[in-house]
Amino acid sequence: MEYFAGLDVSLEETAICIVDDTGLIVREARIASEPEALVAFFRASGMAMKRVGLEACSLTAWLHQALTEAGIAAICIETRQAKAAMGAMPNKTDRNDARGIARIMRTGWYRAVHVKRTLAADRGVRCWPRGEWYSINGATWKTAYARCCVKPG
Repeated sequence: MEYFAGLDVSLEETAICIVDDTGLIVREARIASEPEALVAFFRASGMAMKRVGLEACSLTAWLHQALTEAGIAAICIETRQAKAAMGAMPNKTDRNDARGIARIMRTGWYRAVHVKRTLAADRGVRCWPRGEWYSINGATWKTAYARCCVKPG
């Protein structure tokens, strides 16, 4: 049996949904948005994932690299396409987004996005003007900046 997973990544937690090849939800969980925790979750599940999908976000390069190095077939998908596919969902929650991404992985209706190595992504983040990061949403964006720049290296 083939299994597909969808990850809805946020700064603190990642919502995970695993579906089988018939589309039945096998397992759902919320895990810390740390590569070690995600890799441990997939290894402990005992299911070989055919594809694991995550939307492009600030943590994508870091998580994608760690999952790929662990032998998990991680695929980053275009956010606009994922939004269009999940737009008909009545409730927009992390759990439902993870379900939608898992179903997108199962059906193959996605466009993979190239993920830069973490060093290149890190340099790209550092090139952003600090004023944008700090003025948007206060402490939340300071945290995002610190995690993007410090964790990958």
